[in-house]
Amino acid sequence: MYFRKKQDEELVKESTAVWSCEKEDCKGWMRDNFSFEDEPTCPICSSPMKRDTKMLPVLANPTGEPKPENK
Repeated sequence: MYFRKKQDEELVKESTAVWSCEKEDCKGWMRDNFSFEDEPTCPICSSPMKRDTKMLPVLANPTGEPKPENK
């Protein structure tokens, strides 16, 4: 039998800009710096998405810079 080892170090989390689906019953979201459009549509249900934040593990995207927030 194989048991996975417990992670030695805890993942560092930070408040991250994301796009969340506006549709109530859809759980689609994506990191802002991984989206290709200025105002993306949900890849799951094709509904509009709104800006939001989530506490997520730090993840580098060398090809994309965070987009400025337009409020």
